[in-house]
Amino acid sequence: MYPFAAATAALLAGISLTSCTAKESTPSADESASGTGSSAPAEVTVEATDTECTLSGTEGATGANTFVITNNGSKVTEFYVYGEGDRVMGEVENVSPGLQRKLIVQLTQPGTYQTACKPGMIGDGIRNDFTVSGEEVKVDTEGKFKEASDNYKRYVGSQTDALVPAVEAFIAAIKSGDIEAAKAQYPTSRVYYERIEPVAESFPNDLDPRIDLREADLEEGQPWTGFHRLEKDLWVDGLKPDTNAIADQLLADVKELTDGVKAPDFTVDSTQIAGGAQGLLDEISISKISGEEDIFSHTDLWDFNANLEGSQTAVASVRPILDERNPDLGKRVDDRFKEVEALLLKYREGDGFVTYDKVTEPERQELSRAIDALSKEVSQVQGVIAPQ
Repeated sequence: MYPFAAATAALLAGISLTSCTAKESTPSADESASGTGSSAPAEVTVEATDTECTLSGTEGATGANTFVITNNGSKVTEFYVYGEGDRVMGEVENVSPGLQRKLIVQLTQPGTYQTACKPGMIGDGIRNDFTVSGEEVKVDTEGKFKEASDNYKRYVGSQTDALVPAVEAFIAAIKSGDIEAAKAQYPTSRVYYERIEPVAESFPNDLDPRIDLREADLEEGQPWTGFHRLEKDLWVDGLKPDTNAIADQLLADVKELTDGVKAPDFTVDSTQIAGGAQGLLDEISISKISGEEDIFSHTDLWDFNANLEGSQTAVASVRPILDERNPDLGKRVDDRFKEVEALLLKYREGDGFVTYDKVTEPERQELSRAIDALSKEVSQVQGVIAPQ
């Protein structure tokens, strides 16, 4: 077994885891008769451009809802479904121009949700109401689905438990003025966050941007906090009068994340878990491969590896369902993970990795092709394991 796969198996065993328009659609006879979420709901197509977000329908039923997003614009876009208080119910990121992506999201409560396309992956997006009717639907409450949800929740909890003391040590080094120690702890403190970033993105009040926003993604007037602001201070600008305050804010934000995932009402269903596995690979294909994520420190390969570990653990948590429904897909996913792991081993250095500026363009392209092959397989998992 590869070291990467072995570590994931051991971890799982240990924890046991602008405008917006819409075209109205008429429910089918079967959907109308059921009064609740259909096991095979009609797909809502989403045509995204740089200025519009056009849905083929603005109504759905409780249960699984499927959105097929096509980016006909010139900018990379994202698509979100929001619940009350801007809680992210489901998302797909990094939809490049000309590409199509599918999102399956469990909307268990009747009510009014919002959809949003985000051209350029910034701002509140081009929003539209999406009305869901029917009786409350309970998902992942028994059998393999409950096991997948419970296992993944425990995994998320284990990562936040490790994240807080790692960030505390990172901050202590900054406040003591030990720049070299802080630099050494920067990539190692981030790995716990990078493994579960899609979970952080599901919380409202811009929790993920507060923790992990890159300078290139800042909007005019937006405060810049989090890991990457401290990264620039350490590698480029030197410590500033407000560096300690930024460090304190980072610690407060990761503690907020920890409190959120430990809250009694925190849930993550199997469909979200599979979507998160894909989202972590998208993180690599857009920012890690290009070197844009850790542009000042060039510690991208630490993040790259953490995203892969998180994606593999997410797939492993739903693997009993996947093996029951499509074992061949599970085997292909395993093979693609092994291929990426083998490539990453080339860049190991001590307990970490070489800095990304030492990875040549042909080598980056080789990594990119391997991630694309993996992503092609993992993108099918959500549809296979969605409750029927």
